[in-house]
Amino acid sequence: MEHITYKTTGVCSRAIHIDIEDGIVQKVEYQGGCSGNTQGVAALVRGMKVEEAIERLSGIRCGFKASSCPDQLSVALREYLASK
Repeated sequence: MEHITYKTTGVCSRAIHIDIEDGIVQKVEYQGGCSGNTQGVAALVRGMKVEEAIERLSGIRCGFKASSCPDQLSVALREYLASK
């Protein structure tokens, strides 16, 4: 199992902790942010392939912000794939 920590930018959460095993998201935990929303996103992507999570979450915006907590998760996962 691989653990990554991603420092977010432009959103309320400060960081995202992600566990990935065999290309599958096992656990996501946001540090900060809207608790209910971040818990919901974390629960929905559990068991999902990294590529599918990226496809579903990429480009989601929060209000007038350029990004969102789900979008930041997709950025973190893209960086993870690029490092492979």
